[in-house]
Amino acid sequence: MQLRNIAIIAHVDHGKTTLVDQLFRQSGTFRDNQRIEERAMDSNDLEKERGITILAKPTSIEWEGTRINIVDTPGHADFGGEVERILSMVDGVILLVDSSEGAMPQTKFVTGKALALGLRPIVVVNKVDRPDQRIQEVLDEVFDLFVSLDATDEQLDFPVLYASGRNGYASEDPDRREGTLTPLFQKIVDHVPPPALDVDAPFTFLVTLLDRDNFLGRVLTGRVTSGTVKVNQPIHALDMDGKVIETGRASKIMTFQGLERVPTDEARAGDIISLAGLAVATVSNTIADTSVTEPIQAQPIDPPTLSMRFAVNDSPMAGREGSKVTSRMIRDRLFREAESNVAIKVTESSDRDSYEVAGRGELQLGVLIETMRREGFELGISRPRVLFREDENGKRTEPYETVIIDVDEEYSGTVVEKMNLRKAEMTDMRPSGGGKTRITFSAPSRGMIGYHGEFLSDTRGTGIMNRLFEKYGPHKGAIEGRKNGVLISNGAGEAQGYALGPLEARGILFVGHGEALYEGMIIGENAKTEDLEVNPMKAKQLTNFRASGGKDDAIRLTPPKKMTLEQAIAYIDDDEMVEVTPKTIRLRKRFLDPNERKRNKRSAEAA
Repeated sequence: MQLRNIAIIAHVDHGKTTLVDQLFRQSGTFRDNQRIEERAMDSNDLEKERGITILAKPTSIEWEGTRINIVDTPGHADFGGEVERILSMVDGVILLVDSSEGAMPQTKFVTGKALALGLRPIVVVNKVDRPDQRIQEVLDEVFDLFVSLDATDEQLDFPVLYASGRNGYASEDPDRREGTLTPLFQKIVDHVPPPALDVDAPFTFLVTLLDRDNFLGRVLTGRVTSGTVKVNQPIHALDMDGKVIETGRASKIMTFQGLERVPTDEARAGDIISLAGLAVATVSNTIADTSVTEPIQAQPIDPPTLSMRFAVNDSPMAGREGSKVTSRMIRDRLFREAESNVAIKVTESSDRDSYEVAGRGELQLGVLIETMRREGFELGISRPRVLFREDENGKRTEPYETVIIDVDEEYSGTVVEKMNLRKAEMTDMRPSGGGKTRITFSAPSRGMIGYHGEFLSDTRGTGIMNRLFEKYGPHKGAIEGRKNGVLISNGAGEAQGYALGPLEARGILFVGHGEALYEGMIIGENAKTEDLEVNPMKAKQLTNFRASGGKDDAIRLTPPKKMTLEQAIAYIDDDEMVEVTPKTIRLRKRFLDPNERKRNKRSAEAA
């Protein structure tokens, strides 16, 4: 059977996973009466909820005697570590672009990696049935993007298809609005080269994905680079320097069929397989026949740009909701994550109660925290901070991002003003149709922390912001943080409506009547710049006398502002933390005791 290995690249929400659904259906991977979920490749709970792809996943379909291995890649640059690894498994890429939005920054990130590896793209303009489609301009944008990424003449001569993933058709005619995906299948077979690998050489295999199975243990996924592997064949694992890490046997070999992993007795060069039988080997190791001593060179991974402190939850309410609360459990879980996710780096602090976790962005670390809390962990999370470096002259540098904002024209002035305060420089501004303006900035990552919520308020929820790591550039100096102070509970107990009513005049409350509080917990935002300690537990003194003149009017409280995990992480200041448990997200001061807070503030000012 002929073989083709491809990856599908697209920006978030451009229809990549929906298109894979249709490829499954039209290739006969599923029976006609088989019930499958929408976006079948988004198998993880968080992926289903958010509607985004987080993990790279291989799958396979058969079409007219050709087996096509497809790797679904994340569309968000925060999960770029997933993408950089899997591109070494494929021989071609499909670049999917929205017929209205065009080439977006996340598309640029992955496409640049693919072109640098010499992969030849097939461009699919998706959602051609949109009323606001602008197909020709989008194609011009894609061509300009390829030129700016130093594509070769061969890569610039890319085939184009016009498709609607939801309606299941693709065509070389931009005006066609019906049909099937047969032209896409045909283009993959004609344009993507079969794996040009040596079947007769000794077996070698580069690990690109790692997961665990309760029965098989460690499962390593990647592409067989040369030779053939059979079940129970002796193998060993080599690190990047060629040192043998462990030896063992290939106890189980599995290939992909649709959404299933199917056991097989043998795999040949070019096959994408999962392999079980080794206990130590990890991502970027080479698994090979015992006669092989040279490792396969793995793709270098871009370094992390942002870090957060994950600490043991030491609040007075610790241990009430979670089952995993000790530093040892947190340590094991974080190191396990760093093992399978090469874009994350974990370092242990000297007090052994907290861990510095570095990653690509707030979304990536937010997804890790959300996954851990669903597993029963309790954590204390610090404010994100960027990782500084020094250039060759010894000057401090910091990460910059390309920020592309699509916003209604009436709000563009406010956005530009706010971005200037955050030391961003505007590089482009142009109308993008439909009364919207597209503004491009080069901004220090430090200034973008915590801006997204404010941005949505400023644009009444209509603005769209996309960010992408650009470079390390000169340090921009001090950037103004959050303007408002917070309201801090001065004791422990239950919040009372009688006390919360008057506090509403002070600012915005984050807690409602009856919620459990503790000293040092943040219960709201102060309208002024300084922090304010308040008593939200004060109850009404009851007497035997009936109140005259209707003084016992019911207190009407405004519903409290409840933050999501990402909003809470973006909101906190340097001396604050987010307490994360399986059921609750609370904001608190790092030092709960007010005297300790004052002492710490004085010593920080003195330094």
